[in-house]
Formats: sequence, C-alpha cells, structure tokens
Amino acid sequence: MIKIPRPGHPVRGSRSGAPVMALFDLIGRRWAMGVLWTLSEIGPATFRDLQDKCETISPAVLNQRLKELQAARLVHKVASGYEVTEIGREIYRHLVPLGATAKVWARHLSDE
Repeated sequence: MIKIPRPGHPVRGSRSGAPVMALFDLIGRRWAMGVLWTLSEIGPATFRDLQDKCETISPAVLNQRLKELQAARLVHKVASGYEVTEIGREIYRHLVPLGATAKVWARHLSDE
C-alpha cells in the first residue's frame, strides 16, 4: 500500500492534518508538483514521455511520485499513459496564480 499524507492525520507541518497541510505535504515532495504540473501542461503522457519532460527525474522517483499521485487521486492511468484527474486539474488551476506570484516575489528578492 502506498502511504500518502491524509487530511485529519498528522502530516509534515501539522499535527491536526489540516487538508491544506496534507496537500502541501504531498505536493511538496521532491518532483510531486513537477509531475502534476507537467501532466497538466502536456496532457496524457507515457512514463517515458513524462520522464523526458521532467529531464532530471530518476525513473525510481517518477515511479514513486506517480504511485503517490494516483493513490491521492490526482493522477490516473489511461490508455495513453498517465493523466491528471479533475481534482488534479483543479489543484493545478490554483497553483498557476501562485506560480505567477512566485515570479513577482523572485523579482523583489533580486532587487535587493
């Protein structure tokens, strides 16, 4: 069984397991957000295509992240490979503005 952070259970940064903290624990894992983001951007992809798009990800890490994202129901397997689920797409849609804000923040830091 794949162990993933679950709302209502202690997770990294939250003893109560607040849902947002469970989500941050999951997508904060090495390459988890990158895999979700890449699949959201390119659409369904095979393991090899996804590995090529993520460039430096190892096959072992990609395999583990895909298992976790599937267990969390953010990604599922389809005939053409892996695809983001509806809830995965919703999370991605909320991450896009955060990505834009992060770029503004980076500019503020570079102005120092």
